[in-house]
Amino acid sequence: MLRSIKEINGYKISATDGNIGKVHDFFFDDEIWAIRYFVVDLGTWIPGRKVLLIPSVFGEAEWKTLTIPVRLTKDQIRQSPDMRTDIPVSRQEEIKLHEHYTWVPYWAAPPPGVAPPVELLQDEKDAEKELQHADPHLRSVREVTGYHIQASDGEIGHVEEFIVDDTDWFIRYMVIDTRNWLPGRKVLVSPGWVDHISWRESKVFVDLPKEMIKKSPEYDPSAPINREYEERLYDFYGRPKYWK
Repeated sequence: MLRSIKEINGYKISATDGNIGKVHDFFFDDEIWAIRYFVVDLGTWIPGRKVLLIPSVFGEAEWKTLTIPVRLTKDQIRQSPDMRTDIPVSRQEEIKLHEHYTWVPYWAAPPPGVAPPVELLQDEKDAEKELQHADPHLRSVREVTGYHIQASDGEIGHVEEFIVDDTDWFIRYMVIDTRNWLPGRKVLVSPGWVDHISWRESKVFVDLPKEMIKKSPEYDPSAPINREYEERLYDFYGRPKYWK
């Protein structure tokens, strides 16, 4: 099911033997737009500590209690290696984390599914070389939220939040707030329609003209995103559907 990441932020995380904390952030891969880690704040259990957990260890969320179970014990999490939980995360730290939990590294076996890549500008690729000891494609949802959106013919707003599929944890849409151009209007943009992201300028460039976005099906945050709405959205833009 498609869920708002903003909605999931703050959900309680429950280990097999008790609560451990709350969701604080998500790290995603900007090449395939897959969530790589939940950032969990351990709160009052272990004050001042945050940990990274991969999506595959989570069970089905209990939406009524705002809780997501994790198939780990509190002791496993307590004994996990200390590591930074902001960007960039070093590959050495990731290796230690995966070894502790005996997880298969995502860089060795990427998750199934197809999602479009995000191409970085060449000068930004050169800058990324400075992060050779980290995964340069690992990005924070908190970081990208608020980035400006640049259409093919001008700026149209900013990233307000993300919509994720809670079955495979792929980001399916960015929610764009166009209030700087069309007051009060929100629209969805698929990662497949992103031309590139400029981390230095804090901008997301989309391969769509402003006039087309203006006439696109409006997104209502209070209504669930169903397949009928997605069909209308993709048909409007004339783009291939991700579910096919």
